[in-house]
Amino acid sequence: MLKLPQLNLPQYEFKIRLDNEKYVIFDFIRNKTVALTPEEWVRQNVVLHLINALNYPPNKISNETSISFNRLSKRCDTVIYDTDFKPFIIAEYKSPRIEITQKVFDQIAVYNQKLFVPYLLVSNGLTHFFCKVNFECKKYVFFENIPDYRELDVK
Repeated sequence: MLKLPQLNLPQYEFKIRLDNEKYVIFDFIRNKTVALTPEEWVRQNVVLHLINALNYPPNKISNETSISFNRLSKRCDTVIYDTDFKPFIIAEYKSPRIEITQKVFDQIAVYNQKLFVPYLLVSNGLTHFFCKVNFECKKYVFFENIPDYRELDVK
């Protein structure tokens, strides 16, 4: 029997099934089933929370977005775009068992050296960090909660 961890998010309905002795979950953003890993469980819950509770437009969300950095191919867990479809937010997810540390922020900061987005989101499903990047001061300004899409400086 599949036992999924309770996250610090509202509960949502998902299409989960057993496929070749492994559980898969339907990712409606990518329009396909993907392996149900702890990190994927967090991604699916956070993305639905962004859409259903915080008004993030589904057509502005991309999961597993490839970027090239220093001749290496990297994948951002989620990229959210502004109204001109320019990268606006990078989201990085970890398993609920993984503590969010400076190392996690360093990983997302590397992605942002390529995309230059104004906002970053990091979550392990239990703890969520959302911040605005101040490029001039090389600092992050953290929000108390993940903001509604309409509250951000979206152009």
